Amino acid sequence: MRDDRINDVKFRQMIFNVFLLLFTILVIGTTVWGPEALARYQDRLILGQPHLEEVETMGAGYRYTLNSNERLFIVAQGLSGQILPESEQSAMTRAEMPVDAQYRATGNYAFVVNHRGPSDQEITDAEIYATCNRQLEIFKEEGILPASVREVEESAYGAVLYSAIDVLEPRNNVAVWKLHLTNMQTNSNKANRLLEVYLDGDNGKIYEFYARTELGWEDIDPDAIVTKWSEYMGLGAPRVYETDNPLQETTPFFKQYVFDGIGEERTVVTVGFYEGINELFLKIV
Repeated sequence: MRDDRINDVKFRQMIFNVFLLLFTILVIGTTVWGPEALARYQDRLILGQPHLEEVETMGAGYRYTLNSNERLFIVAQGLSGQILPESEQSAMTRAEMPVDAQYRATGNYAFVVNHRGPSDQEITDAEIYATCNRQLEIFKEEGILPASVREVEESAYGAVLYSAIDVLEPRNNVAVWKLHLTNMQTNSNKANRLLEVYLDGDNGKIYEFYARTELGWEDIDPDAIVTKWSEYMGLGAPRVYETDNPLQETTPFFKQYVFDGIGEERTVVTVGFYEGINELFLKIV
């Protein structure tokens, strides 16, 4: 009986050793040949089949997630790089310069001529005049500009496409059309005309304008203008901006407001008026 028990123990030990050996061989085989077999299996699932994958490319177009306040801030920072003043009152003191030379990079932002032209999502040069006139009608309906302001015509205005760019994050950029009266420095009649206007290259909304009107400063309600404009642009409510710098503008007739920008930054909007030439303007910095 004792020999039988000894033989039974030995048999079980032998079976255990066999299973242990087989398990060891299986582990080694999986380690050596498993990854290659898995890769071949994955290749069979992928190769020869179309697959879509979203990728982020450093130079790829616009960051369309920019909200209205962020777009406004980028455009304002770009426009602040203008070398020359935009009012004709100041322009009369200087000679005309090539349009490419009027702008430069300022700090982390730039406002440069867009030489590549409009993309499929942007307003084309053939559409920009009609777009501007549609926006002008909205301004008249909302009381931002008086009804007497005339439409823009291709024969009297030049149009240039710019890009306002966040230099540190170039994907954050906004296409901007500038329309300007091409005969600004002649003695032609500029009454009730837009002298300059800056429009969003995607949706056509007006960021900034300079217009001759029949109004006087006493006829202008800057609070009402900026409130209607902020609603039109899709911004938050304007906050009055107080400054201690009396020389910030070349006219005493202006009022300033502030809007949220990017992060802790902000955009200052000025509604102002040049007396004598009756030029109403709304500008952003």
